[in-house]
Amino acid sequence: MVMTRALHPADLWPGIKAHFGKAYKSMPTQHTRYFEDKSSDKAYEEFVESTTFGLPDIKGEGQAIRFDTDSEGYKTRLTNVVWGLGWMASREEIEDNQYESRASRRSRNLASSMGQSKEIVHAAHFNNGFSTSYAGGDGAALFSTAHPTLAGNKANKPTVAADLSEAALEDNRISIRLMTNSRGLKMYFRAKELIVPPQLEFTAERLLKSEKQPGTANNDINANKSVSMSGGYSVWDYLTDAKAWFLMVDNVPEGFVTLQRRKLEMDQDNDWATSRAGSIGARAGAFRASKAHPPLTTTDGALG
Repeated sequence: MVMTRALHPADLWPGIKAHFGKAYKSMPTQHTRYFEDKSSDKAYEEFVESTTFGLPDIKGEGQAIRFDTDSEGYKTRLTNVVWGLGWMASREEIEDNQYESRASRRSRNLASSMGQSKEIVHAAHFNNGFSTSYAGGDGAALFSTAHPTLAGNKANKPTVAADLSEAALEDNRISIRLMTNSRGLKMYFRAKELIVPPQLEFTAERLLKSEKQPGTANNDINANKSVSMSGGYSVWDYLTDAKAWFLMVDNVPEGFVTLQRRKLEMDQDNDWATSRAGSIGARAGAFRASKAHPPLTTTDGALG
């Protein structure tokens, strides 16, 4: 007997989709705190760094103005890809009235897989950020002491790694404030948020919320609390290094970007060759996460 769509328990399909949608929406979404969502309608999108302008000169009477060039810097291409996963119900499951209960469970599990895959893909930019195997458009790792610019190499991590502490946090916040662009001009950056893995949550809580200087009997104020960061701190469950910590920076145009070409969708089909019905598939509309121009970030004492 050939399986056809007519044999598929279509009356159960709305409920299955509802289970999937409810489970997907109930999953904690963390990456959207760090990545800017952008829509895409092409196979790929390109982001180009601007080198900006240098300082002006004094123009003497009757003299010509010197013209500068706002050159193109490093280019980053983001190619959209489709992420998909599915499950199948056998003919026997349907005949034995097992389809409804198993389909509901599998749909919830599929939603969990799709949701977590999105977090893992985005967190990979942080987790692999020190490896040149995942270099950006300038050929350097995301977190590097040697990002090449017209004004020489720039760093967005310290030369010597440091565990999260009061001194390390203060040093990195100062370094961020002193950062300059490709022409050596100030960028007016401020650290806005500390990002930590679960292992550092309680350390971050003490550093940012203690009234007095943490870990001492001194009566000094806690400067990291009084000179606060607008975003405080957040815990990203998908960070894989127990000692890694990062500082996100404000006023960074097109820092971390995620593209979405199509929204998540769920559909059904039949497999006549193996007499299986209800092959349920989820496609996470083509999305791609990347750093277009690295915002200054920090881990293990890297700059944010």
